[in-house]
Amino acid sequence: MQRLYENLFYSKPVNELFTAESFVQYMLQFEAALAKAQAIHNLIPASEATVIETNCILANIDVEALITAVAAGGNAAIPLVKQLTQAVKARDAEGAKYVHFGATSQDTIDTAMVLQLQAALKLIDTDLQQLIHQLVLLIEWHRNTIMTGRSFMQHARPVTFGFKVAGWLDGIVRSKKRVEKLLAENMVLQLGGAVGTLSGMEDKGLQVAETMCSILQLSEPTIAWHTQRDQLTEIATTLGILTGSVGKIAKDISLLMQTEIAEVFEPDVAGKGGSSTMPHKRNPVSCIAILSNVSRVPALVSTMLSCMVQDHERATGNWHAEWETLADIVQLTAGAVHQACIVTNGLEVDTEKMLENIELTNGLIYAENISLALAKDIGKETAHILMEKLCKEAMELKIPLKELVKKNDVVAKYISLAQVDDLFNPANSIGISAVLIDRVINETKK
Repeated sequence: MQRLYENLFYSKPVNELFTAESFVQYMLQFEAALAKAQAIHNLIPASEATVIETNCILANIDVEALITAVAAGGNAAIPLVKQLTQAVKARDAEGAKYVHFGATSQDTIDTAMVLQLQAALKLIDTDLQQLIHQLVLLIEWHRNTIMTGRSFMQHARPVTFGFKVAGWLDGIVRSKKRVEKLLAENMVLQLGGAVGTLSGMEDKGLQVAETMCSILQLSEPTIAWHTQRDQLTEIATTLGILTGSVGKIAKDISLLMQTEIAEVFEPDVAGKGGSSTMPHKRNPVSCIAILSNVSRVPALVSTMLSCMVQDHERATGNWHAEWETLADIVQLTAGAVHQACIVTNGLEVDTEKMLENIELTNGLIYAENISLALAKDIGKETAHILMEKLCKEAMELKIPLKELVKKNDVVAKYISLAQVDDLFNPANSIGISAVLIDRVINETKK
């Protein structure tokens, strides 16, 4: 099924990191680095380490046979080590004695997973940089584009589209910084041996770990984290937050694409967004894909959180439950970010429709402006009650609120007709939007 939807829900470059062949290659990276590091510290002969390294290639592994053998072994490392040992033995019987020396299956699998996550997060980070760039462009193009601000799906007061996009950008910038932090701090080697004590490597386990980290470009663990899963879970929760921020963008765009609103549209691409039966349809396809992924990720994150309570020095089932769960989280997140890059690249904005929609309520959107102006003289509560009355009258009579405001004796006593005109000007109703926009854009430069 995943292949059927690979161009809708996923990022193909990230998906390629999560194939069986790819994961096998990451496990082989671990085994090669282990042998090399152990030779450097005189735990195994250098010549035998070279033979092991040379044979840590995908061509030596029958992936289909490995997949079959996983059921008996309980994980992928056990059949991998068996096949690798046979490949080394065929070339050097002595070298076969040192394959996977002093390590345990979880060391291989966890480190392979970290290498896989590192590569995936780098790709996601690149897409996030592209998304940020495109959002900044949208903000600058529409810094002064007036539109309706909505509260509980109702008209509230005017904002600018640039201000709305700045809200999207603000969350994405924070998520990018979190992803960068993960890459800097959570890409940690797993090496502990049977119960985490490195007992199979004499007194050189820490030196081996340090050298392996240099080879694999990973951080060194303080202690084996076989059943301490906070760092992997932090990756899951961080990506969960990221998908939520991307989902916010998709939700807003899809709502603004509604026929009755029609202010914003996904880029017009031939063959995209159509209906199998209704020729007039223009569906928010990218937004649909993003929101689909966003709907799935939270439950997967909760699985990762529940997996944290693991038994003793090796978990029974909880560790195993992480494998596909975390892979799914990463792939769905990557797909959501990828689609966000697509939808924000050439997003269509109907500025005239935005101005037209502001006037749908016959000026009710400016009621707070009048209320606040009157509050200085008659108090906030009294002003609010007066404007509620005038708004209700305007709706019943189906006339512009501005007409009633200009005729009202209380308003006339404190606000001139020219001031009323200013208060009904959308450009005078957007507060310090420009200042706030600049504050968000400045965050992208830090």
